[in-house]
Amino acid sequence: MSDLNSTARLVGAYVWLERRLFEVLGTVAARGGASPELPVLLDTHSRHHAWHSSLFAEHLPRIHGLDPASLVVSPSPAVTELMSAVEDANDATQVAGLLARVVLPRLVTTYRRHLRGARPASDGPLARTLRLALRDEVEAWTEIEELLEELLREAGRVGAVWSGSIEERLAGAGPGLVPWPT
Repeated sequence: MSDLNSTARLVGAYVWLERRLFEVLGTVAARGGASPELPVLLDTHSRHHAWHSSLFAEHLPRIHGLDPASLVVSPSPAVTELMSAVEDANDATQVAGLLARVVLPRLVTTYRRHLRGARPASDGPLARTLRLALRDEVEAWTEIEELLEELLREAGRVGAVWSGSIEERLAGAGPGLVPWPT
């Protein structure tokens, strides 16, 4: 990994992402969905994101003169737009599609990439948090994708989850959801 400032910005972005996913999924779950299972699944994973956010927040630096909350910001305008698109989606099936096909794969890539660059001596506690969150994200991705495929048995519903335009806007940022420090 790189210096303390780079790590602090990454962790702040993780806190923002996980907190925003908690808010968005909780809001969408409360609206209901095409199946009774989907809102329950979204609510369950919403609470996981709240927990991840609190875990990552514990890794924000506590330095005199630096407010840790100032580091908790969106990693990019494209990610802010993505989270808004997820929240504004027409129904829970569309949200599930955005999660399973755009958000979670990129979040998994982000955390895996960070783990590969982590130094055991200095990044050990953060690496543990990354592994915990990564395990949960892969599980969520799989569970949401499985339910989504069940819901998409009707061919007419497939278009409701197409996310190509959102993916195109994210493509320029490179892999993952959080730009890696240069």
